Parts: sequence; structure tokens; C-alpha cells
Amino acid sequence: MRTGFARSLLVTCAVLASAIRPATAAEADPGRGIPSLAELEAAGARIGEIRVDTENIFDLTHPSENNSFYRLANDLHFQTRPRVILRALPFKSGEPFSARAIDEAERLLRANHFLYDADIRPVAFHDGLVDLQVTTRDTWTFSPSVNFSHSGGANKSGFALKEGNLLGLGYAIGLSHTNDIDRSSNTFSIQQDHAFGGGTSVGYSYADLTDGRSQSFALLQPFYSLESRRAYGISGSADDRVNTLYTNATGVAQARHVRDGAEVSAGWSDGLIGGFARRYSVGITYQFDTFRAEPGLPPPAPLPADQKLTAPFLRYEVSEDNFQKLRNRDMIERPEYFAMGLQLVAQVGRAMTALGGDRNLWLYSGTLSKGFTVLSDRQLVASASVTGEYGSAGVERELLSVSTRYYVPQARHSLLFVSIAGDRTVKPTPDQQLLLGGDNGLRGYPIRYQSGDRRALFTLEERIYTDWYPFRLFYVGGAAFCDAGRAWGGPYANTENTGWLGDVGIGLRLASARSASNHVLHADIAFPTHRDPGIRSVQFLIKVTSAF
Repeated sequence: MRTGFARSLLVTCAVLASAIRPATAAEADPGRGIPSLAELEAAGARIGEIRVDTENIFDLTHPSENNSFYRLANDLHFQTRPRVILRALPFKSGEPFSARAIDEAERLLRANHFLYDADIRPVAFHDGLVDLQVTTRDTWTFSPSVNFSHSGGANKSGFALKEGNLLGLGYAIGLSHTNDIDRSSNTFSIQQDHAFGGGTSVGYSYADLTDGRSQSFALLQPFYSLESRRAYGISGSADDRVNTLYTNATGVAQARHVRDGAEVSAGWSDGLIGGFARRYSVGITYQFDTFRAEPGLPPPAPLPADQKLTAPFLRYEVSEDNFQKLRNRDMIERPEYFAMGLQLVAQVGRAMTALGGDRNLWLYSGTLSKGFTVLSDRQLVASASVTGEYGSAGVERELLSVSTRYYVPQARHSLLFVSIAGDRTVKPTPDQQLLLGGDNGLRGYPIRYQSGDRRALFTLEERIYTDWYPFRLFYVGGAAFCDAGRAWGGPYANTENTGWLGDVGIGLRLASARSASNHVLHADIAFPTHRDPGIRSVQFLIKVTSAF
């Protein structure tokens, strides 16, 4: 009774405090007359009205953005509809107020590429109800683009028409053409991540390849927030393409790989308890793989056997409520959320001939990550993943990956970044060969310069984040870097240049500040430390990635 009396007294005092002046005054200055988030939660407040203000791309009240070009951009842009934002929130009116849920809602909103920023704050408190103001700022989501990149001595080009927020309704739709060393492709895709409220996602993609085709469909309701109690999913894919195996940076074998797959699952959870969300899912997965020789290069020896697997599975997940909001780590002047808590997904299934498959196998997979704060301002994030098959003869196939990323802020505009990563495969299929070169981490060397069934890569970068903000469209940064790595082992490992390789270099970074793509343009000059007559002493790389 004392607890109930104290709560009632606290609610009454808060209501009286907010009623000392008109509500309009409280709304104009939410810092006065409204209890803190912790006080509102302790008082047992519930969520009242949720008001949404979706701001346009450019802030015309800012003198540097109030010009004809930016006004035209705002006029041509369809602002996000408030109902899209409301569907994306992990809470609804009438639910208990939670300071933690406010922080999580901002993080979930910022995960939408069509939003640059999101802010949620109380604006009024009355009758035990707290009214919330949700303010978001849009990004430019229509992206007609011509793309070109050069890395490891090879070019990649393409063009695309993409709209990431069609008519402000949250639909992403795109048409693209790409051309690289392996193939040319024409791709159509459509995606909606908030189709029926919360995080329900539905999407479809189709790609016409010069050596095959690929398509996929998914309808997913994942565990959207830490308090989510139910999840379900149905997905399917079909892929047909030619995979090439490399030795000494030269294609030596190839095979056509046709893969069809499907999965149905359902999950449940008790929500967030003691800082952890524990989730359980059951489902069934189907996978069919077939390999055949292709004119051109000889097939691998031996050619992998065809395989059809049907497997019920059990999945267990743990997500710890520990996220840090940071800036100037992998992006420039954009909010980034680092999952510092334990994140675990473990799945085990049993493929059986009784269900129509051709093998009896255990299928297993898992991912694990954990962040650590070192000396109050440094972040270390370690992660590992494994996927494989286990049968009567032991491990049939397996891919194991581990990585560690370490961020050391040195000043407001500089940071030391260290990365260590390693991979290992057991009895890989042609599409699982581990490659190392200018296109995947070893910037001073041609693409696919080394190959094997094991790979290790070390990267050290001094990152610079400047205040230069040209036309209020791009953020400018730079990096000095060195890489060291090696790929080795397996039947198609290098017979030349088999040792550890290294490079040093410098680069320019241009990060989009207004685009939904979050793209970062890399322009690097790299110098290989290994003097092979077959490679250039200087490598020039231009590519677009999603991180610094």
C-alpha cells in the first residue's frame, strides 16, 4: 500500500506541476514543467498522444540551406508520411511509458535509410499520460546513379535508378545494371520494412545474369524490439550462376551451381528480462544444390555431389540491452549504434531422408558478438560465426569466421582503427573459396591475388574526420593505412606468392550527408610491400562502400 500511495502522490504532484501554466507553454518549452524521463517512468505514466513531425531534407531556416537549389530539392521530395513513422515505433498510445523504449525507438528509426535523424521527447504531461513528439529528418531517397570502381586492377561499373521511400510510404524500389569481372547483371527489387506495423518486412528481387539468374522472396516479422514476443518468417530463393576457382590470381576451374532454398519459422519470447531478451524459434528449411561442368574452364576435381536437404530446426537467440550511440567511427558525422552487449544466435537442425532429402545430416550455424569499453572511450567489438554440416563421416562442410575491431579516439577529429579477421573452410564448394586481394582487404594487390581454404587479414588505419562540409552535401575525411594478410591451404591454394603480404597507403573519404544510401566514396593509393614483377608498384583504388 505504501508503494501504491507513493506512486499516486508522485503522479498527482507531477500533474499539478504541469498544470501551473497552460499546456501551450509546456509544449513551447518542454524542458520546463515536465518531469524527467526517469520520473515519468517511476510515476507509472502511460503514453498519450504521439505527434509526428517529419522534416524535409534541407532545413530552410538555416541560412546556408535557404537557397533555390535546396528549396527545389525539398519541393521534389516526398516527405515521409507520419503513419510510416508511427508503424515503425515499438510502442503505441496507451502503453506504459519507458525511458528505455524511447532510446530503442530512436535507434530503430535511425536504422531506416530514408531517415537521417530521429528525436523523441515528452512535450506534455496530464492525467497520468505523457504526450510524445517524434521528430525525424528525411534523406534524399531518389538515386539515379552511374557507378564506377577500380580496385585490384579490375573495373566494376553500372548504373541504377533507386527510390528508397516511394511517395513517402517507406517502399524501396530499384532497377540496376552492373558489370564486373565475373558477370553482368540486371536487377529489380522492391522492399517494405514496415508493411503491417512494427518491423514486418516484405521484399522481392530478381536478377538476370549473363551466366544465369537469381531471385528471392521474403515475408518476415522478426523480433523487432527487445520487448517483441512473437516472430515469424517465410522465405525462398533460387540462384543459378557459374563460380570460378582461382590459383595464383588466375581462373583454373569453374562449375555451374544451381541452388534453391526455402524456410518457414515461428518464434516466441518473454521480452526483456534482467537486461536480456531470450528468444526461441522452430522451423523447417529446404535446400537443393546441384553442380555441373560448364564449357570454358575444366570443372573442379572432384565436382561436388548434388545435395537435397530438408531439415526441421531449433533456433536460440540472446540480445543484451547495451547499445552505445557514437559518432565518427565507421561513418562521418552520422549517429552510429554499437551493440556492446552480448548478441547470440545459435541454430541446429536435422536433415532426414524421411522428409524427402537425400542425406541424414546435422546442420548447424551460429553468430556471436560482444563489445567492450576500454578506458571509458575506446570500443572493442569481437564477433564470430560458423555454419556447417555434420554427418556419419564427421564434418562435411564448414565455414568459420572471427573478427575483432578496435576503435581508439585520439582527438575530436582523429581515430586509430585496428581490425583483425580470419576465416577457415572445410571441404568448401566452389562458391566458398577464400580469396584475398585488392577487392577484399589487401588494397595494394590485384584482385584474387591469393586463394585458399584459410585466410587472415590485419588492418591498421589512422582516420581523420574533418569539419569540411562542401555544399552541405558531403563530409570529408581521410585515412593512412597499412594492411597485412595471407590466404593459403586447400587444393586450389597459390603455388606462387604464398607468404604474408603487406601494403601501405593513404586515401580520401567522401561521405554522403543527405543520401539514403549512407555511401562512402573511397579514393586510395596503395603501395605493395611485396615486389612481384607481375604487379604494379602503385595501386589506385576507387570504390563506394557503406563504411569508412
